[in-house]
Amino acid sequence: MTLQAKLTLGSVLLASLIVTVVSAVDLANIMQLQFEATLDRALLQKTVATEFVSEALNRQRTVPLREALRDPQLSNALVNILTASHAIIEVAVVNPRNEIVTDSDQERIGVTSPPYPNFENLVRRTTWSGKLALMAFRDSQYYQLEQVLGTPQGEPLLFVRVIIAPALIYGDIRQSLKSSAIVSLLSLIGAVSITFLASAVAFRPLGQIGRMLDMVARDEFEPEKVPEKPRSGDELSIISSKVSMLGQRLRGAQFEVSDLRGNIDRLLQDLEDAVFIFNRERQLMFASGAVEKFLGRDRSDLSGQSITEVFPPATTLGLLIAQALQTGRPVRKRRVPLAAPGEQSAVGVALLSVDMMASLPGAPGAGSVALVRLSDPEAQRKIGRELQIADRMAAISGITSGVAHEVKNPLNAILLHTEVARAKLKRGDTEIEQQMEIISSEIVRLDRVVKTFLDFTRPVELKMTNVPVPEFVDELARLAGPQAEASHISVRVRSESDGADVRADRDLLKQALLNIVVNAIEAMPRGGELTLETAVNEDVVEIRISDTGQGIPPELREKIFRLYFTTKKAGSGIGLAMTFRAVQLHDGTIDFTSEPGKGTTFLVRLPVAV
Repeated sequence: MTLQAKLTLGSVLLASLIVTVVSAVDLANIMQLQFEATLDRALLQKTVATEFVSEALNRQRTVPLREALRDPQLSNALVNILTASHAIIEVAVVNPRNEIVTDSDQERIGVTSPPYPNFENLVRRTTWSGKLALMAFRDSQYYQLEQVLGTPQGEPLLFVRVIIAPALIYGDIRQSLKSSAIVSLLSLIGAVSITFLASAVAFRPLGQIGRMLDMVARDEFEPEKVPEKPRSGDELSIISSKVSMLGQRLRGAQFEVSDLRGNIDRLLQDLEDAVFIFNRERQLMFASGAVEKFLGRDRSDLSGQSITEVFPPATTLGLLIAQALQTGRPVRKRRVPLAAPGEQSAVGVALLSVDMMASLPGAPGAGSVALVRLSDPEAQRKIGRELQIADRMAAISGITSGVAHEVKNPLNAILLHTEVARAKLKRGDTEIEQQMEIISSEIVRLDRVVKTFLDFTRPVELKMTNVPVPEFVDELARLAGPQAEASHISVRVRSESDGADVRADRDLLKQALLNIVVNAIEAMPRGGELTLETAVNEDVVEIRISDTGQGIPPELREKIFRLYFTTKKAGSGIGLAMTFRAVQLHDGTIDFTSEPGKGTTFLVRLPVAV
């Protein structure tokens, strides 16, 4: 049912309800007025009947009470009272034993008649529905109004009762009810007709708006000419104008989405990745990039297919994706074998990533958009090697700057003392032994610097093994324990890397990190706290070494990894440089943060062993 039909039907029902309620109230008022009129007549007739009985008793004081009440004149008067209303059916006079001593119906004299309910209470307290029921059921009970006649001593002598049948009131108001019912029916018909006509005129714009919305939903909307200023107070015209504007904006948004999708497609093709987006029904919404490279199928053939058709669960790739969708847990760069269509054996390897977007409450992953990405591990390794080369070139640049400084000083000393010796020889002074000794010592010093540099830069043959991180850090803490205890330093180990391994040359990496630990202990001559922490962040192990020493001054932070740079009187300046080189050889990174007066934290990141 359309919105216009619903609104029209609702308006008709509302008009019908209003007319029905008004008619019901009118009928209830008519009925109440008739009941009150009957009550007024019954009260009056009760008073008249009481006077007639009193006069009859006064006229015949000398005769017994029962004979006095059988006066024909009194009987005729009681019968005449009944003609005042159709609803009054009897006027009776009874004694205290409820025995009728005289009555408008002579045949009921001598009959015992118990009292009926009070008619005044019926009129004043009964609802209109109860009164309607009394008129509807003609065999309902009778009601009465009663007047007591007593002796001078106050004892009840007689009871004058006016008996009313409420069911007979219908005869008095039948014509009024018929007239009111005809008026109500005509009013209802008129209200429905007028409402239909008014709805057809008033809701016509709603039909137009509905058609516009249907066209927008079917992507067939053509912007219509909309008045710049809709008529004042015409809400439907304003809504129609806004729907038209919405359609235009939607078409513009569709063009923008199409352009954005094309740009993303070109970008992904340049990155040589394949990206698939599946909607909540697990139907393919978007596929781009090197789809043919990974699946051996043209991406145009995949349009509208389900995720099980694109990635069959019988393959390792399809099984991993199905598990990720069922559990709702993302997959990060998982190596999976690729099989050609129709073949069981693997023909390549890809890095699989699965992410859930816009998750809904309930079961994990249920009702969410799935993003599946396939990457070439060889391309990843190529990029990684290029980055490592760049990092190592930067590291060598930093190291050689320290070497240049160490070589420059001996050369300057040799040059200076050579000039002094030459000047002495020109003057005929042969006492140049001191200059020659200095030149000789500087040459030895220069030779030592060059040899150290050659040893430092000579290729190292790494003996790689899987090293458990928690065990490795505990070993570092045990090695540093005696020196730390001698310096009143407490050593704390916090490990959040249970089960994680790194691929490393254990001895070389141990020596590299021990250099940091020893420097941290020497930075706390008055005691403090040394903390070794480990954690796993995705596919990287993080090792933090923190102290509570004096920290590193800001002006020295760029120099601490340089070869031969040291702030210690007896330092060689190769410890942290060697540490930096060892971390680089393990495809890791090293960084530090320091706050003067509060301490320093070195952070070493190493890839998790696969």
